[in-house]
Amino acid sequence: MFTGEIKAKESLGGFISIAKIFPEKWDWKRFWKMTAILSLILGFMNILPIPALDGGHIMFLLIEMITGHTFSDKFIERATTFGFFLLIALLLFVNGLDIFRLFQ
Repeated sequence: MFTGEIKAKESLGGFISIAKIFPEKWDWKRFWKMTAILSLILGFMNILPIPALDGGHIMFLLIEMITGHTFSDKFIERATTFGFFLLIALLLFVNGLDIFRLFQ
C-alpha cells in the first residue's frame, strides 16, 4: 500500500470484508488466529492520534506536558466530536465500499 502496488481502496473493508476472511468451514485454529489479528489491528488503530481515540488523548497530554499549557474543555470537546465524526465517516465509507463490491 505504501509503495503503490496495492491501492488503499482495495485494502479497505467493513463488516462484510471481515466476515469474508473467515473460512466457510469451521476451524477453531483459524478462527482464533483471525480474531487475534483483528484484535491487533483494532489495538493499533486505537493508538492513532485521532481525538476520539486513546491516541488522541495521549497526543493532547503530550502537547500539554511539552508546552505546559492546558487545552480548554471546549477545545477538547470539539476535537473529540470532530474525531468521532471522522470515525463514523470512515465506518460508512468502508461499509459502503463493501456494499458496492457486492454489486460488481
